Amino acid sequence: MPISAAELLVIAAVVLAAVVVVLAIGFKLSRPRDLGSDADQATYRTLHTAALASKYLRQGLDPEGAAKASRHLRTLLACEALTLTDESAQLAWDGPGDANPDAAMRLAGKVLSTGRTQVFRKGDLQAAGPAGRGAAGPDPQSPLREAVFSPIQVGPRVVGTVGAYAPHVGAGLIRAANEVAAWVSTQVELADLDSSKNQLIEAEVRALRAQISPHFIYNSLNAIASFIHTDPARARELVVEFADFTRYSFRRHGDFTTLAEELKAIDRYLLLERARFGERLQVSLQIGPEVLSTVVPYLSLQPLVENAVRHGLERKDGVGHIEIKAHDAGPHAEVTIEDDGVGMDPEHLRSVLAGHAAGDHVGLRNVDSRLRQVYGDDHGLVVDTAPGAGTLITLRVPKFQPDHQP
Repeated sequence: MPISAAELLVIAAVVLAAVVVVLAIGFKLSRPRDLGSDADQATYRTLHTAALASKYLRQGLDPEGAAKASRHLRTLLACEALTLTDESAQLAWDGPGDANPDAAMRLAGKVLSTGRTQVFRKGDLQAAGPAGRGAAGPDPQSPLREAVFSPIQVGPRVVGTVGAYAPHVGAGLIRAANEVAAWVSTQVELADLDSSKNQLIEAEVRALRAQISPHFIYNSLNAIASFIHTDPARARELVVEFADFTRYSFRRHGDFTTLAEELKAIDRYLLLERARFGERLQVSLQIGPEVLSTVVPYLSLQPLVENAVRHGLERKDGVGHIEIKAHDAGPHAEVTIEDDGVGMDPEHLRSVLAGHAAGDHVGLRNVDSRLRQVYGDDHGLVVDTAPGAGTLITLRVPKFQPDHQP
């Protein structure tokens, strides 16, 4: 049956529509990833630039970090030049010419003394001197004719300034400079918190060393002295082990070590304790070789074993057992230390870990606190205990720790 002209027209229209749909889909698929509207793209660029700057301010206001962050901050403010200062010196300059620290600090000084944002016009810059050597500064042809300096504050204290230079400083640049200075203030505060956290960790390590010092050293020396006449060779061996253990415990470098090193220190500690307890102290170990290289906080295991000896087995009549296990647990290495000693009241344990109970178990509390500070609250100690039922302590540390080096 012949096709009419009308039918041909309909068929052609359908085919044309199909071609248009296919072309439209192909064009959409071939386009780069849609980043949204112009406003969305601007927001992304701003956040990305801020993220680039933040990594250089993690140590606070230091010249090296400030120099690298300044070019990103200049991009954020879209100004001709940018300077960063602390309370006493210019830390960075990003702009034409070389930095003129004296000129920058003369301007920054007014902000440091008042804590308020200051806008400087042509006459102010002329009085201060050219912002950058090689830049014309007050010359009419120079783009650095005006500037705004905003305070960097940590708490009530002004610790530095952000200075932006431009042909003209308007309300928009003033607001932007204030926001950038407030953001830099937050980064500096975070750096101070990190520093305070590290100081706290160091203080807790010193507390653990102080705990080891009087009790363990006294008992170890007594045990060594008891072998001097009856078994001189054993006494010499114990002296070497004692020296190696104390050297490790009182070392002055590094907040982290490997599980293998920590276990080696534990082995020396238990060797010295067995010299005192004799057959009363029985120890078994089950260590997976795949976790030996895992990084752990320095002195994070030995205090737990000492806790098992001092507060678990020392107060128990007869033979006491300690079992130490370490194995792979997916992204973590899991370590357990179990004793069949006298145990403790769970309510008292909670009080100890919360820091509400002074005296005994300071090592337990300090280790728990350090683990939470380093890895987060999900990585604190898990302790199962009850009076007369012994104690099982479990800790889990990430196997992958690029920021921590032994």
